[in-house]
Amino acid sequence: MPSRYNEPPRKIDHDKVKSLVTELLTALGEDPEREGLKETPRRIANFWKEFIEYDAGKLDTTFTAVKHNQMVAVTGMRVWSMCEHHMLPFWCDVSVAYIADDKVLGLSKFARIAHKHAHKLTLQEQLVSDIANHLKIILGTEDVAVMAKGEHLCMTMRGIKTPHKMISSALSGKFHKAEQRAEFLRLID
Repeated sequence: MPSRYNEPPRKIDHDKVKSLVTELLTALGEDPEREGLKETPRRIANFWKEFIEYDAGKLDTTFTAVKHNQMVAVTGMRVWSMCEHHMLPFWCDVSVAYIADDKVLGLSKFARIAHKHAHKLTLQEQLVSDIANHLKIILGTEDVAVMAKGEHLCMTMRGIKTPHKMISSALSGKFHKAEQRAEFLRLID
C-alpha cells in the first residue's frame, strides 16, 4: 500500500495553536481573557488535535468472496471534513461500491476509510478520489465507485450564503460502463 495511505496521523503543535488562537481573538478585537473566551484557545487546539490526529484503526480487513462479480454497496456514511480553501467545515454522505472478485472488505472498514480521508484539510473532489484510490489498493481491483453528497459551510454561511448540495464522484473500471454505473446510482438513491 502506498505510504500516503498507511502513514501515522500527523501531529499538531498544541501550544502553538493555542497561541495563534489567542492572537486571532486579539486581532478580531476580542479580549482573550474575558470569561467566555478564557478557555477558547485550548478548546480550539483540542479540536484540531482530535481532527488532525484522528486514528481510523485497522482499514484492510478482507475476507474471501462468497460470490464473484457481485456488486457490493455501502451508503449513507456521514463524514465531516474541512475545506482547505476557507478552513470551514463541510459534511458529506458517502456511498461506495465495488465489484467483488476474490475478496470482500469488512463492513466497518468503509466508514473507517471514509473518515480517515475526511480528517484533513481537503476538497470534496479530493476526498472521493482518495477514498476510491484507497479501496482500489486494498481490494486489488479497479472496479470501484465513490459518490459524496454534501453541504459546505464556506458557501452556506459566507459569500453567496446559499444552502446547497454538492455531488462528486469517482468511478473506475467497470463503473465506466453504463449498466454498472446505473445499478450503482439506483442502489445509492
